[in-house]
Amino acid sequence: MGGFFGVAAKDDCVFDLFFGVDYHSHLGTRRGGMCVYDKEKGFDRAIHNIENSPFRTKFDHDFQDMHGSLGIGCISDFEPQPLTVRSHHGTYAITTVSKINNVDELTKKVFEKGHSHFLEMSGGEINATELVAALINEKENIIEGINYALESIDGSLSLLLLTPKGIYCARDRLGRTPVVIGRKQDAYCASFEDFAYRNIGYTSFKELGPGEIGIITSDNYLQLKAPGKEMKICTFLWIYYGYPSSSYEGISVEKMRYNCGAKMAKRDHVTPDVVAGVPDSGLAHAIGYANESGVPFSRPFIKYTPTWPRSFMPTMQSQRNLIAKMKLLAVEDLIRDKKLLLIDDSIVRGTQLRETTEFLYQSGAKEVHIRPACPPLLYGCKYLNFSRSSSEMDLITRRVIARLENGNVTDEVLEEYANPDSEKYEAMVEEIRKELNFTSLRFNRLDDMLDAVGIDKCKLCTYCWDGKE
Repeated sequence: MGGFFGVAAKDDCVFDLFFGVDYHSHLGTRRGGMCVYDKEKGFDRAIHNIENSPFRTKFDHDFQDMHGSLGIGCISDFEPQPLTVRSHHGTYAITTVSKINNVDELTKKVFEKGHSHFLEMSGGEINATELVAALINEKENIIEGINYALESIDGSLSLLLLTPKGIYCARDRLGRTPVVIGRKQDAYCASFEDFAYRNIGYTSFKELGPGEIGIITSDNYLQLKAPGKEMKICTFLWIYYGYPSSSYEGISVEKMRYNCGAKMAKRDHVTPDVVAGVPDSGLAHAIGYANESGVPFSRPFIKYTPTWPRSFMPTMQSQRNLIAKMKLLAVEDLIRDKKLLLIDDSIVRGTQLRETTEFLYQSGAKEVHIRPACPPLLYGCKYLNFSRSSSEMDLITRRVIARLENGNVTDEVLEEYANPDSEKYEAMVEEIRKELNFTSLRFNRLDDMLDAVGIDKCKLCTYCWDGKE
């Protein structure tokens, strides 16, 4: 995933930039970066690895030394950025939140038009932000270039582009990821998360529409390309990615999760002693469930925050599983002899939740009923890298379906398994329940989850659940 923040101010912007970027730390775990522009000194950039230390710690020295009235920064889950680029547009800095599925095709086209080379990252992959810059540079001006990049990419792309005149802002052409504008006296900011600017004095000015391009200066926001009408914003922003204080399209993440839990409670049939959520994203869903059902909310797991203050996760799956387990501390007095209903945001591979359930049984739980807050994930995300899986067979649903169908998994078969009223769906859920050793398993329904968001369903991306683009 990843997130970004930009500031255009009359005076020095580095304080606002530093804390605005830091407020996106829940969205990425690999690298952080900042780039500022000063009229006298020009561009100044810093990028650090943040896998083992939070953004604030790694950038404290840069925060003291950097100066400029314009700046952009990011938390990146993969490539190092922002990048500084010198082209016929002049020198600029660029940061993106993107997933580009047609990298090879675009790279070939760029080479055919005379681009000489890309600086490959470790593993031989091209830096996606560098590829976006190359696409922008193919056009005569920056606005045309940004629009060309938005239209060319299969996947998703939102970006900030810093020039001496201001910061260009562009939202993905189908609005899969957000870009919001804040303002205060003598400054404007652009952000992935709307809560990121509130504690540093900004108020909300506007949310960019799908494909909208604009520019911020210290004085105003100027729209350069009007938004399109079609939107497919990622529903997982509310279910999992978004911080509780976030909101997208005017819909609060925390409130949506309450609604989601309530929807699940209305359809459930079990009578647990307590309802609990897997920290952190499962907590609000569990509160909503408890409020609707009348079953007490409890916290049998506590997340250890003194040394896990952010969503740190290594890239190796085996290490991710271990870290996820180490983060959570059990309160055994709230587990022993209890029938627990546990809500998590989703089930991807199932490994962590199976280990959690086994530990609950070992700690004396009578029953463990699992309620994922979203439907079964049947497709790997094509747009936001929700799962880093290189194969959809890493999804527990696909492994189970392949087993039930003797390997004959077609789009038509998957459509049947996506229907919560079908016999195949029930068989899949029961196989997952047995494999992960849950007392019972009931996924949230897609229609209920979308109702919990509360905006037009045609504006929400549901690809990972039903394969529909």
